[in-house]
Amino acid sequence: MPPRKKKTSSSSSSKSSSKNKDEIQQSKSPAEFFAENQSIAGFDNAGKSLYTTLRELIENSLDACESVNVLPDISVTIEEMTQVQFNKMRGVPTGGASPAKKKKKNGDGGVEDIQLVDDDEEEDVKLPGNVNPKGKKGAGLKGTTKKIRAGGEAYFIVTVRDNGCGMAHDAIPDLLGRVLSGSKYGVRQTRGKFGLGAKMALIWSKKSTGVPIRIKTSHVKGVRSGGSLVTEEGERKIGPKVSSCVLDIDIYKNCPRIIEHEQQSNTEKWIGTEMQVLVAGNWTTYKSRVVQYLQQLAIITPYARLGMDYSNRSDEKKGMTLRFERRSEQMPAQAREVKHHPTSVNNLLVQQLLERTSNKSLIKFLTGDLSGITPTAAKKLIQKLGSSFDGDMSPDELDDKQTTRLVQLLRSSDSLFKSPDGGCLSPLGEYNLNLGIQKVVEPEIIATARDKPGAYDGHPFIVEAAVSLGGKDAKEGITVVRFANRIPLLFEGGADVATRVANSKIKWSTYKIDHKKDRIGVFVSIVSTKVPFKGTGKEYIGDDITEIQLSVKRALQSCCQQLRAHLAKRNALRDVKERKSRLLKYIPDVSRSLFGILEGMRKRKLEEEEGVGRRASPRKRVAGQSPAKRLKMSEREKT
Repeated sequence: MPPRKKKTSSSSSSKSSSKNKDEIQQSKSPAEFFAENQSIAGFDNAGKSLYTTLRELIENSLDACESVNVLPDISVTIEEMTQVQFNKMRGVPTGGASPAKKKKKNGDGGVEDIQLVDDDEEEDVKLPGNVNPKGKKGAGLKGTTKKIRAGGEAYFIVTVRDNGCGMAHDAIPDLLGRVLSGSKYGVRQTRGKFGLGAKMALIWSKKSTGVPIRIKTSHVKGVRSGGSLVTEEGERKIGPKVSSCVLDIDIYKNCPRIIEHEQQSNTEKWIGTEMQVLVAGNWTTYKSRVVQYLQQLAIITPYARLGMDYSNRSDEKKGMTLRFERRSEQMPAQAREVKHHPTSVNNLLVQQLLERTSNKSLIKFLTGDLSGITPTAAKKLIQKLGSSFDGDMSPDELDDKQTTRLVQLLRSSDSLFKSPDGGCLSPLGEYNLNLGIQKVVEPEIIATARDKPGAYDGHPFIVEAAVSLGGKDAKEGITVVRFANRIPLLFEGGADVATRVANSKIKWSTYKIDHKKDRIGVFVSIVSTKVPFKGTGKEYIGDDITEIQLSVKRALQSCCQQLRAHLAKRNALRDVKERKSRLLKYIPDVSRSLFGILEGMRKRKLEEEEGVGRRASPRKRVAGQSPAKRLKMSEREKT
């Protein structure tokens, strides 16, 4: 019987086909995507996630206050607990086994129970007399007790309370339980843009503890649509009801899951929002970052009152409190929404604008749905587009090829259009920036400057800068503090445009500043409708955009020029003071010498008056007498 042939090709093809059959096309909701890729939103690890949670909630509170022109009053409470305390609070079972009993032999040789000990609790263990706590023999004391600390993660109850506009009762679930839904889409300066912040805090809470978010808010109807929280009599409006909501999120459907949603009477006469989340984190590694963030936030928002209280349920001594009082009552003007500049558009955006426009002609579409295009410029633009375009044609008539041609011409005809509208920006202002730095840093000298508004790729921006010398806790050399849309940037500063310009583009010696020995503080704030962050973390602005780099350089140079004039005056006054000190140093010696000379002259005068003349020194000459006359006078004196 002939041997069977191996079916290699057929078997391999069947295996590959089976693999292809196993591959299933899937789609994910936005909430599910960000839950799996949380580092994109700044939730890299437990410590960073705690920091980002605080940051997002605080910035939401600032936005709520600024949207209704109310001076922010924000309080933050952080309460740390161990895993054992968390499990006890939540009622989480710690294991199937019952608590173990410690036993010891009694005097009769039997065994008696001593204490019930939970496996998760701390236990004091007595070590032998010849063993120290590190396990080395011969170095311990007799009866040494070692405390075995409970393991596990740390958990934090984070509560942020503000006095802002609050949230409408029916809008709470969608505002906090649906990822990528928000009110900040549009062409204007905002702290956030994508509707991620508080939702990511909720997702992190769901991932790390499984605990939903708690919201308490009071709202006045109409204040978000241009209304005011202050009555004509100058009193603050109060909402009649307080909404309480316990909210979870269904990450697979990207929709809120309401656990509790009710209203009570507003007996506190309070308006604002209080949000509370319970998350896992690491306070030890990110404590300095949280403190640094609040310090820099106090600089860029001197019109806000900020407070933070941290407590530890296991050790009360670890608690700390931070307070930053309001230094200014002048708030920046609100940024208004504007239309897209022609040089910032792309094919997708123009197609969307063409579909949504209510204008019936192309020329009205160009002048009405885009900014910076006058009717004259629109006519010239249509002429350049060619014979296939007409000013009276409907925007619906443009096909894909015509849309592409329109976009190309819009992006390349910058000279036809006005500059981007700066009304969509809300910079802090030199006055507030100066006050903020003085409040936190307390420098010896400070200079501030704002560069003229600029634009890159059709996106407007403004750069404000300050340079300070000295201050409490200031270090020798250059310390750069960066802000983007009035948000402190703490990470990846070495690659930032502000750091690179300060370290390599400014000749400090020209301005009589020693960049190695002097304690120099460099503060750069950039606001824009689209901040050109690098990387997914949005932690730094690259120096590859020439317009922003040159604007930062000009602003810093303006500050340095102010400092040079001040330093020149200060150095002149210092030289006068040094000369005065040197003169004062030698005055006693000079006065003693003068006194000796005057005393000698007085004695000679007395001797002359008494007739006891003294021969003058042969070297002494009398003015106006010739040598012959002096000889006759000397002979006369001898006779």
